[in-house]
Amino acid sequence: MPELKPILLVEDNPKDIELTLAALEQSQLANEVVVVRDGAEALDFLYRRGPHESRNTSDPAVVLLDLKLPKIDGLEVLEKVKADPVLRHTPVVMLTSSREESDVVRSYELGVNAFVVKPVGFREFFDAIQDVGVFWAILNEPPPRNGR
Repeated sequence: MPELKPILLVEDNPKDIELTLAALEQSQLANEVVVVRDGAEALDFLYRRGPHESRNTSDPAVVLLDLKLPKIDGLEVLEKVKADPVLRHTPVVMLTSSREESDVVRSYELGVNAFVVKPVGFREFFDAIQDVGVFWAILNEPPPRNGR
């Protein structure tokens, strides 16, 4: 049985973290959800630096990435991930409240796998997170990674 990869949630809003975790839990995903609250910590996790240097070797099944983050914004994190030959196949879903066309266009130019605008209503947000989690953690078939 293949190892379950974690889901990396990069979000600085405590309410959105709480709702996202509740939605993923209700989806009954067995994947661990790792929460980081800024872009710098997301990169530390992905590159196994600092407090994350001893984490297991599995890269995330998916990165749920907020656009507006402290320290390093979501677009810069996305750019680094997609430019890295080891990480570029890691699915990244931009999960943001931004409806700015320039954010959508720039995200896709940088290689985002999906751009999801956070619904305003509780039920819509909850349903969207469940759908995203199930798709990327269970249904999506990632490319082979040469031992990674």
